[in-house]
Amino acid sequence: MTDTRRRVKVYTLNEDRQWDDRGTGHVSSGYVERLKGMSLLVRAESDGESGSLLLESKINPNTAYQKQQDTLIVWSEAENYDLALSFQEKAGCDEIWEKICQVQGKDPSVDITQELVDESEEERFDDMSSPGLELPPCELGRLEELAELVASSLPSPLRREKLALAVENEGYIRKLLELFRQCEDLENADGLHHLYEIVKGIFLLNRTALFEVMFSEECIMDVIGCLEHDPVLGAAPRRHRDFLTKTARFKEVIPIGDPELRAKIHQTYRVQYIQDMVLPTPSVFEENMLSTLHSFIFFNKVEIVGMLQDDEKFLTDLFAQLTDEATDDDKRYELVNFLKEFCAFSQTLQPQNREAFFKTLSNMGILPALEVVLGMDDVQVRGAATDIFSYLVEYNPSMVREFVMQESQQNDDDILLINLIIEHMICDTDPELGGAVQLMGLLRTLVDPENMLATANKTEKTEFLSFFYKHCMHILSAPLLANTTDDKLSKDDFQTSQLLALILELLTFCVEHHTYHIKNYIINKDVLRRVLVLTASQHAFLALCALRFMRRIIGLKDEFYNRYIIRNFLFEPVVKAFLNNGARYNLMNSAIIEMFEYVRVEDVKSLTAHIVENYWKALEDVNYVQTFKGLKLRYEQQRERQDNPKLDSMRSILRNHRFRRDARTLDDDEEMWFNADEDELEDGEAVVPPSDNKTTKTSGGAGENEDLMDPISKFMERKKLKDSDEKEVLGKSSSLSGRQSPSFKLSFSGSTTKTSLSSPPPSASLHPGSPGSPGSPGSGAKGSPPTAVTTKGGLVGLVDYPDDDEEDEEDVSGESKEETPPLSKKSKLSS
Repeated sequence: MTDTRRRVKVYTLNEDRQWDDRGTGHVSSGYVERLKGMSLLVRAESDGESGSLLLESKINPNTAYQKQQDTLIVWSEAENYDLALSFQEKAGCDEIWEKICQVQGKDPSVDITQELVDESEEERFDDMSSPGLELPPCELGRLEELAELVASSLPSPLRREKLALAVENEGYIRKLLELFRQCEDLENADGLHHLYEIVKGIFLLNRTALFEVMFSEECIMDVIGCLEHDPVLGAAPRRHRDFLTKTARFKEVIPIGDPELRAKIHQTYRVQYIQDMVLPTPSVFEENMLSTLHSFIFFNKVEIVGMLQDDEKFLTDLFAQLTDEATDDDKRYELVNFLKEFCAFSQTLQPQNREAFFKTLSNMGILPALEVVLGMDDVQVRGAATDIFSYLVEYNPSMVREFVMQESQQNDDDILLINLIIEHMICDTDPELGGAVQLMGLLRTLVDPENMLATANKTEKTEFLSFFYKHCMHILSAPLLANTTDDKLSKDDFQTSQLLALILELLTFCVEHHTYHIKNYIINKDVLRRVLVLTASQHAFLALCALRFMRRIIGLKDEFYNRYIIRNFLFEPVVKAFLNNGARYNLMNSAIIEMFEYVRVEDVKSLTAHIVENYWKALEDVNYVQTFKGLKLRYEQQRERQDNPKLDSMRSILRNHRFRRDARTLDDDEEMWFNADEDELEDGEAVVPPSDNKTTKTSGGAGENEDLMDPISKFMERKKLKDSDEKEVLGKSSSLSGRQSPSFKLSFSGSTTKTSLSSPPPSASLHPGSPGSPGSPGSGAKGSPPTAVTTKGGLVGLVDYPDDDEEDEEDVSGESKEETPPLSKKSKLSS
């Protein structure tokens, strides 16, 4: 059987009934000869494939294995030795569970493979056949016995079920609470400690019918009282009831007329308090035994939201008082906190119900109400309103965008909801800017095109981004522009730097995801120059944010941006920051080098020329990376192509035109290419002037021009690889051609390309143009197309040469291979 490895943690239960972590490893199942059966094996992950064994356990056919929470498998190896595997992934747990069930002959859909734990077959039979569990009389003297019975029943699902039925059918909870009151009156500490264990055990029975009794109005406070007397605390019990009755007070900010709703709210608060504060923190294995308690709270919240949502008078009064100027500050604070809690409860709803919930709030005017509240001076009120706004943005950003665009038609920019959010972000008084970070995330969601409605004409994206850049962007960027006047930082304290970093992060997001809106804004407002002032900040995180902003712009490879950078010499502050950083190997150093490396690797010609022509003197001594020397090499190659336009023209022809072996007339696509305007072609590619006559390939024309282009291409490849003097390289090229074809000569003196071939008439040229003109890269010989080429070795047939990388890998020394048909053809033609 193939072992399937899954990442797990191994736990063992200690004497104090606490789970100890024995290590992390990978589990597999397989047959172990020593144990004579299929076993579970866990090898420590830190030791690799041959790691030490954390666990080697035979899958016993009679052992009860339990699967809990989809990622836990728990079982007992011996009477007092419990084991558990906690899986990282549900899939791994399911697979090992199937192996265990396969060995025991069980259906993998069950959550426990045996019905009882650590009991003999006879006891199991007796328990299964017995009608139920008999509880001892509910008396003070029997509390210890009852506590032991509850504790012994919890490990067994069957006994747990029987205990729950007995407690439910006999009305045992109310009897226990009567005993609790007696024990408190008598100050019977032992009895109270036993009652704590019993009531905690009843919680772990995980039964809804029992919870309904325990959480009823007449019982819940006594249940909380029982849980105050944890034996671990000794004679100093908790005072949960005092907190709930004296400290925590229920405030009806808007009177609730429905008594059922009021009782449900009270109950939910108290049960939530029990879960969060009263019950001890459950272990990872007890968590599953409280799932019904979680569900009880969940469905209570759903019911409360539904009842409030259906009460139109309640919601109308709520929003009316929230926006009324006459409402005092304390009352408004209570109202906005109620609305915040109301929205938090809505997170428990199913998607369709949540949509109806937010639609109801929208119809009631929640966004205009938030706009009023956010304009107030009270920091706590504004904070709660911000939380409510975050619920709305995260659930339905389109609803918020539609509102702010509609209100912009009636209101000034300063009081628009989205601008209030920006202002609160800018004016956050928290030294760590916790609120500003939250608000920046909301703004990012609102301007993200990915969550805008994808309509046929993309109106939401177009309209909202136009609105945002017209009405909001100047407010967002105001701190950045105000702090970088006169090309220097006005303030460089930590809090201001944090704020500017947040603004830069949002602007960088805009550069990545918006198109002409952000481009126009950056270029018209000279934003990048202002941003690069921040590279001089004493705070490294801010300087890096500025570099990241520029890097995103360069990464777009947009010539509008490139021309803007060149025109304003915007690499100057980057170079200054690089030199000021010195030889320190840090993030600043790496970020700047990576930016220049990107320009080199992507061969951004305009930026390469700008950098070398203006900053080479400052960078030429940087030798620990080859980036800057590589830029210089790129630049020299560009200059070489500019100084020899015919070379560039020939390379352009080779790159863009595919020759055929057969003589034919140029098709329409080629005609369009030859007649294209220079601006329509790639940068740096030469255009051959078209002839008045229609160009055709005469016999032999294609082959001859193809042969002429081949050494040119090789020459340029050698030029890339060797940064040597032009004459020396040309000499090597000539010697290479001479060795392979003595009669072939290529010269670049003057403006005429000279060869030993006679010039054909214009109608026979592949690329027509008068001899000696820059548009005449070469000429072909007259005559019929040859079918074979004579070499020293004999005859070889003409073949097609695909445009692949083999020529690029040719030995630059010029040593010819055994046969080089293109040069052989030239030899034949020129002889």
